[in-house]
This record gives sequence, structure tokens and C-alpha cells, in this order.
Amino acid sequence: MRLVAVAATESVLETVNAVYVSESRRVLATLIRLLGDFDAAEEALHDAFRAALEQWPRDGVPSNPRSWLVSAGRFKAIDGLRRQKRFDPLDEAGAAADIAVEPEVWSGDESVEDDRLRLIFTCCHPALAADAQVALTLREVCGLRTEEIANAFLTPAPTLAQRIVRAKTKIRDAKIPYQVPAREELAERLDTVLRVIYLVFNEGYAASSGSTVTRRDLSGEAIRLGRLLVDLLPEPEAMGLLALMLLHDSRRAARTSADGDVVLLDDQDRSLWDRQQIAEGLRLVRQALSSQQFGAYTIQAAIAAVHADAREASATDWGEIVGLYDVLLRLNPSPVVELNRAVAVAMRDGPEAGLALVDAILARGDLGDYRLAHAARAELCRRLGRTGDARASFERALTLTRQEPERRLLERRLAELSK
Repeated sequence: MRLVAVAATESVLETVNAVYVSESRRVLATLIRLLGDFDAAEEALHDAFRAALEQWPRDGVPSNPRSWLVSAGRFKAIDGLRRQKRFDPLDEAGAAADIAVEPEVWSGDESVEDDRLRLIFTCCHPALAADAQVALTLREVCGLRTEEIANAFLTPAPTLAQRIVRAKTKIRDAKIPYQVPAREELAERLDTVLRVIYLVFNEGYAASSGSTVTRRDLSGEAIRLGRLLVDLLPEPEAMGLLALMLLHDSRRAARTSADGDVVLLDDQDRSLWDRQQIAEGLRLVRQALSSQQFGAYTIQAAIAAVHADAREASATDWGEIVGLYDVLLRLNPSPVVELNRAVAVAMRDGPEAGLALVDAILARGDLGDYRLAHAARAELCRRLGRTGDARASFERALTLTRQEPERRLLERRLAELSK
């Protein structure tokens, strides 16, 4: 009997752990709404799971674990506030008392999903600093530890923790509402949310510095956020961003060699591309484009879709890509988009045509400190046999590069010029 009891207890503990992974962010979102404070909600969340570890092995797992945890967390928080108000000493026996929990309307599935959407928009409120929006979203919506976020962005953990604290204080002191924006505000506010998700994805897909090209954990979290947003708010641009991330991420396995070196798009083994992700991304692109309310993310996804459709580099429809960049420039004019279009023009019309466009961008003083602009110019000069210009541009790009695999690629290119 003893062995059976131990086995049953271990099984319940595994269930508690599984529920934490699958439900803790949902529970936290609802507790923030009920308690009106991030820190109080986080403490209540941990108290709820502590109570579950005490009661579920003895009483069994409730039929609705999420509802039980929301109720338990709320009960513990209110009980704690009452004790503080009365200046009563903590009664350990009272604190350990069993919690009788009944499912309530405010913890139903629809309410919880609304709470998750509220949490995303609160973490990405435009009143918060951009870096704080990213940190708070990863911490509260995704559940990443402060140390994990700090490591991902090469920021000291205490510095990042201070950003999160300041963001929570700003939300409280400025009385930022915990709600989904009204329809007339949604477009502007949604753009902020999408930007935060894309910033997280970009850092995971092409790390700005460090020893590896990609950070799978960050790009994975961004895709998870994108899926959540599309599920909760199926707006065309949310679909477009999710499609863009899926199509880019589908190439992950082919983007680096076994030694961790960068493999450029033309040289990638396309049999390694994830066709399931590509199929999902293409479906989302078509759905977003059919709405006639798409924006820049959807057009970028359409460009990625043209690449995904080509089973080999030589089959890429560069004419269509240039046309899509023309549309993107009208929607979102920027020097980086111009640079990408110039590269596409070079692939369609030849390196001389592309180089003229790149030189015009640099002559304006735009992108002077952007490593990819100099790397693109160097590659076009190399193709034209302008070795001296290619070397100068590769060297300039090298001084601006902080990612080790990218540095090795540029160094190889420079060495090849000397042969």
C-alpha cells in the first residue's frame, strides 16, 4: 500500500508540474485582473501552486485545475491583505488551511482568454519604454525568468530586473488600464504589440551578437506569442506577422553548417527547410492578403513566401520580389527596405544595377553604420571584379559586426579576395 501511495503522489506532482507549464500564464493573467497588481498576482500564483502541492496529492486533482488555481490564488491574496490590515502575525496553521474552491464565472475559459489578451496589450502599452515592453512581455506573458531574458539580450540581470520593476511601477502609478483597446484605438495599439513580438523574433532568428547565429528559445517564444495573438485576435496583420516568422524560421536548420558557420540563402540545402511550417505560413499569407486590410508584415511574409516556393535558388522569382518591395516601400518607406530592394534588383537586373542603388543610399548618409549595407555593397563589388572596393566594404562591415559566425563569414570573404 505504501508503494501505491508513493506512486500516486508522484503522479499528482507530475500533474502539478504539467499544469504549471500549460496554465500558469493563463492563471496569472486572470489574477492580475482580479487583484489589480502584477507583484501581488505573481505571489498569489505561487501561493496557489503551493496549495495545490499540499492538497491535490491528498484530495485528488480537481476537474478544472485552472479555475481551482485562480480561486486559490485570489483567496490567498485576500487573506494576506486582511492579515496586513489587522497587523496580525502570520498564523502558520491558518495559512495552511484547506481551500474550498468552486468554479466561478470570472474564471471561465472565455474570461481567461480575454485576460491573456489584456495582459499582452498592457505589457506592450506605448507609455512604457520599448526595451521594457519586450522584457515585461517575455516575463509576464511567456513566463521566462529574468536571468533568461537578460542572457538573451546580453544585459546584466539586475539591469533587466530594474526595467521590469520600473515598467510595473509605471503601469500602477499611471493607472494604465488592464484592457484591450477600443476598436478605434486597436490599429495603433496592435502595431506596438506586433513590433514587440517581431523584435523578440528577430533577436532569436538573427542574434545581434554572441557566438551563435540564432537563439531558438527566443524565436520559439515569439512564434508562440504570434499564435496566441492570432487565436485571440485574428486580425490580418497578426496573421501576416505569424506567417513571416514561420516562413523565416522554416529555414533555420539550413542556415548554419555543422560547425556553426553562416550558410547564405543561395547555398542552403533546401531539403532541410521545414515544409510543414512553410505550408502554414503560405496559408496565413493568403488569408491575410485576401482581407485587403494587410500591412507591412503581410507584404514581408509574401516576399518570404516567394523564396519558400522556390525549390532551388535559381528558380526564385526576383521580379515578383522587386514588385513586392515596391509595395512595401509605399507602406513602410525606410532605408533598410530600400537596401533589401536594391539587393533584389541586383538579382533581377545584375550587380551593377543593384550597386548603383546601394551607393545612392549610402551617399545620402543613410545606413552608414549598418553592417549589412556594407556587406551587400562588398558582395556586389566582388561580383563586378572591383576587388579594392569589395575589400574596403567587407572591412567596414567587419568593424560593425558583433556576431562571431558573421565575423567568420566576412573574414572568409576577405581571404578569398586575396587568392
